[in-house]
Amino acid sequence: MEKSQEEIIEEMQKVVHQMVIDDLEENPDIANEYFDCDCCGKNASLAGSIQYGDYRLCNDCVLLAETGFALGKFTDIQDLMDAMEDKRLEELCKFIKNEEIRKTQLENLN
Repeated sequence: MEKSQEEIIEEMQKVVHQMVIDDLEENPDIANEYFDCDCCGKNASLAGSIQYGDYRLCNDCVLLAETGFALGKFTDIQDLMDAMEDKRLEELCKFIKNEEIRKTQLENLN
């Protein structure tokens, strides 16, 4: 019997959550190691992240990728990367805006 879409999503959520747990058990220091996700652009923990070819994806994006693969929504990671382009640009704009605010606050302190 084929799994329903909801069952596949639930299963992928459990698998991806377990990846974080496994990474933390294997190397507790990884909890304090961060990177910028190539997919969504967010600064995220290395715990539960995966390298797909040239791209390092955060745990949230791994969930999107693995669920998309399991549901047959796409067959290549580039499809997800293309779909997430606006999200990456949005995160970059947030970063730039926050840096400008931080710079202004530092200038006001001096």
